[in-house]
Amino acid sequence: MRRKELPLKARNLLFYLLVTISLLNSVLLQAQIQIGSDLSAFDYSKPKEYEIGGITVDGVKYLDQNVLIMLSGLSVGQKIKIPGDPITDAIRKLWDQGLFEDVAIYATEIAGNLIFLEIQLKERPRVSRFSFEGLRKGEADDIRTKINLTRGDVATDHLFVRTRDIIKDHFAEKGYLDTKVVIEQVPDTTRENYINMLIKVDKNNKVKIGEIIVEGNKDLSDDQVLAAMKETKVRGVLNPLNPLGPLVVNTVWEAVNLRPLNVVRQVETYFKENFRPRIFKSSKFIPANFKDDKQAIIQKYNAKGYRDASIIGDSVYRKADNSLGLKIKINEGERYYFRSIKWVGNTKYDSEFLGSILGIQSGDVYNKELLTTNLTYNPNGLDVSSLYMDDGYLFFMADPIEVLVENDSIDLEIRIREGKQARISNVSIKGNTKTNDHVVIRELRTTPGQLFSRADIIRTTRELAQLRYFNPETIAPDVQPNPADGTVDISYTVEEASADQIELSGGWGYGRIIGTLGLSFNNFSLRNIFKKDAWRPIPSGDGQKLSLRLQTYGTGYLSYSASFTEPWLGGRKPTSLTVSYYHSLYSNGLPKSDTNRATFKIDGFTLGIGMRLRWPDDFFTLYQAANLMRYDLNKYAQIFSVGTGTGFFNVFSYNIVFGRNSISQPIFPRSGSDINLSLELTPPYSVFSSKDYAVLDENEKFKWVEFHKWKLNTSLYVETLPKLVLATRLKFGFLGYYNKDIGVTPFQRFYLGGDGLSGYNNLDGREIIGMRGYGNETITPYYYKDRNIGGNIYSKYTLELRYPLSLNPSATIYALTFVEAGNSWLGFDNFNPFDVKRSAGAGIRVFLPMFGILGLDWGYGFDEIPGIPNANGSQFHFSINQSLD
Repeated sequence: MRRKELPLKARNLLFYLLVTISLLNSVLLQAQIQIGSDLSAFDYSKPKEYEIGGITVDGVKYLDQNVLIMLSGLSVGQKIKIPGDPITDAIRKLWDQGLFEDVAIYATEIAGNLIFLEIQLKERPRVSRFSFEGLRKGEADDIRTKINLTRGDVATDHLFVRTRDIIKDHFAEKGYLDTKVVIEQVPDTTRENYINMLIKVDKNNKVKIGEIIVEGNKDLSDDQVLAAMKETKVRGVLNPLNPLGPLVVNTVWEAVNLRPLNVVRQVETYFKENFRPRIFKSSKFIPANFKDDKQAIIQKYNAKGYRDASIIGDSVYRKADNSLGLKIKINEGERYYFRSIKWVGNTKYDSEFLGSILGIQSGDVYNKELLTTNLTYNPNGLDVSSLYMDDGYLFFMADPIEVLVENDSIDLEIRIREGKQARISNVSIKGNTKTNDHVVIRELRTTPGQLFSRADIIRTTRELAQLRYFNPETIAPDVQPNPADGTVDISYTVEEASADQIELSGGWGYGRIIGTLGLSFNNFSLRNIFKKDAWRPIPSGDGQKLSLRLQTYGTGYLSYSASFTEPWLGGRKPTSLTVSYYHSLYSNGLPKSDTNRATFKIDGFTLGIGMRLRWPDDFFTLYQAANLMRYDLNKYAQIFSVGTGTGFFNVFSYNIVFGRNSISQPIFPRSGSDINLSLELTPPYSVFSSKDYAVLDENEKFKWVEFHKWKLNTSLYVETLPKLVLATRLKFGFLGYYNKDIGVTPFQRFYLGGDGLSGYNNLDGREIIGMRGYGNETITPYYYKDRNIGGNIYSKYTLELRYPLSLNPSATIYALTFVEAGNSWLGFDNFNPFDVKRSAGAGIRVFLPMFGILGLDWGYGFDEIPGIPNANGSQFHFSINQSLD
C-alpha cells in the first residue's frame, strides 16, 4: 500500500513542533525548581504566578552573594511564573559565568502568592599552584610568562583549553608542530576546593620543512621563487644554476679598475637573486609567515612585469620522514609593459621632470614595486613624494591609475594632489629621562616655523641614534598634520639606553697578559660636578664625554690617560673641544734603585677642535689638533734601539682629519659610509737648520722628530637582504719624511697583524692594525729580526657579511663572516697593493652598554710569513672593546 506524503507546509509545521517540544523538555529538565518535599504544589500543566519574597545563596565561599543574585536576573518583588522562563534564564546566566560545577534553584517556602528562593551553587576548584613536566627550566620560564596563571584562578574548562593552546602555539613557532599537552588536576590537600595543575608537555621532535615544490613557474626558476620567501625555508644554498664564478670574475675586474661601488652592486645583486639566508633561519613552518611569503612571491612576479600573477593553490603534507612538504602552484599570467605615463594635477613640477624622477619609460617592463618605490619612498635615491614633502607639501598625494589595459600594454595616469605647503608648529621630545632637553633639541633638524621636510625628519632620527644615548630601534617620530591651518606638529619619542662604559680589555702580547681598565662617561655633565644631588652615580645629561684609562701588565709597564670632550663648545654650534693627556712607562722590571734599570717614558698632550661642515654637505666634518709628545729613554738601547738608548726625543705635530660619516647608526649600521682622510705633520726642522744630518748621531738627529703621516679609512655598508649587511672597508697609511739624510722616523710606524691589541700600543707612537688569521704584528717588515722597525706603508682590505642575532640595546649581538687582505712595506720601492696576505673566517660581536664591544673571531691566514713559523693558519682573536677589523 502506497503511503500518502504530507503537503510541504504540513511537514515544515510538524518539524518546528517537534523541535519546540524537544527544546521545552530540555529547558524543563535543566530549569527545575525543587521545593523541599512539597512537589504537589506545582502543576506543570498550569504555571502559576508568584512574587519573589526573598532570595538566598548557598554553597559559595569566595564570591559575593549580592553580585550572584544580580547576575541571575532575579530580584525581590519580581513576579514570575513557575514553571517558566525566568528560572531557566537565571540558571543559564549563572552557568555561563563558568565559575560553577552545579547550579540549582529551590523554593524554600511558599506563603500565598509569595515564594522564597534559594540558589544552591557548587564552586569550581581554584588553582593553588602549577608546575611543568617535560620542559627545561628556561622553557618553563618562557611558558610561565605567556600563560599568565596566578594563584586563585578558577579552574574552568576555558582555562585549561587556553593554557593548552598557548603552549602548543609557543612550540609550534619553534618548529615543534607535534607538541602534546596534558593537564592533570591534583587536589591540594592543604586547602579546600583547591587543585594543583600538573602540565605535562611532550614536544616531540621538530617538524622541519623537507621540501617545497613549485609548479607553474616558467620565467622564474624554483630557486628564484624560493628566494622570495623570507621566512619559509628548506635550506640555504647558493643557486647551483648561478655559480660563484661569474661573480668572482666581475668583482675582481671592477676592483682592478678601482670601482669599489660596482663591486658592492655586483655582490648585492647576486645575493638578492641567488641566495636564501637559511644560515640564519630555521626550516620551521608558521602559517602566518607562509601566507606573507606567498604574497612576497607575487610581489616578485609583479616586479618582473607579471601583473596578474597569482597562487592558485597550495598544500601542506607530511612526508615519510615526518618532515613537512609544501606545494605551491603558480599562475604567472602574461607579462605587461608600460605604454604611456601621463601626469595630471601637477603644477609645481612639469611632467618631464617628474618622469625623470620616476625613472620609468614607455616600453619598460611593468614593475609595480619600482612604481610604488619611486612614487612614495626610495631609501636609495630620490622619489616623487620626497621631492614634494621635502619642500613642505605634507598633504601631497600621488595616485597611479591604470586607465587602459590593452593586450600586454598598460596606460598609466598618475593623479597628483599637491595641496598646500605645511609649516611646523610644535616640536616635542618624549622619553629623555636622563639626557637634558637642550642636548636633544640641538640635534633636531626640524624646528618650529620652517617648512615641513620628510628628509629632515629622517636626518633627525639618524642624528639622535648617533648620540648613542637612545635605543636606535625605537626612535619614533610622530607626525600630526593639522589640515585646517596648514601646520604640523612633530613629536620624537626616545628610549634612554645606557651610554657609559667600563672597558675591561685583556690580551696576550710579548709573552704576557696585558690588562686594561677604562671608564667612559659618554653623557657627562661637567657643570653639575659640584652638585651633590647630581651624583647618581655620576653627573650626567649634558652630552659631554669623560674617559679615564689604565693599562698594565705589572711592574714592567704602566700607562694611564684621561680625556674630556665638549661636543658643543659655547652651546650654539656643533664645534667640539677635546683635551687629553696620557703617560706611559716601560721598563725592564728592575727596581728604581738598581743601576741596571732601563726605562722608556712617554708623556703626551692633545688639544683638538672639531667642526661639522655644511659643504659639500652637512655629513662632512673637520677635526684639527695640536699634539705634543716627549719620549724619555734611559738605558733602553737593547729594547728600543734609537741612538744610545738614553736621551729626550720630542714630537710636536699638527693633525687634520677631513671626514664624512653618513652611517645609519653606530653599533650595527645597515647603510651609509664612513670616510676619513687624515694628515699629521711636524714642522720640517731640518729645512731651517744648517746642521749636516748625514753625520749626526741618532740622539741628535731625532731630538726633534719630523715626519708627515697620511691615512685613509673608508667603510661602506649596504643592506643586501633584510638585516643582512655587506660591509666593505679599506685602510691605507703612509709615513713620509722631509729630509733623506734623516729618513723615516723610527717613531710613529705601522704594525700589522693579529687582534690589534698590544701592551706596547703607545710605545714610540706606533699604530697597531689588526688583521685576523695572523699573529700579532707579524705582517710587519723584518718583524722578528728587529721587532721595533715597523713599516711606513700599509694597506688593508676587508669584506664582511653581518647578520644581527639581537638588536636589543642592552645586548646587541651580530654574527659575521669575513675575507681580508693586507700587507705593510718599507718604502714605496717595495710597495705593491696587490702583494697581500689573505685570510678568511667568522666571528661574533656582542655590544653591552657597560662594557662596549666584545669580539671573538676565528680566522685562517692563507699565506706564510717568511721566518715566522705558525704566524698564519688557524688563529683565534678575542678582545673586549677592541676593534678586530
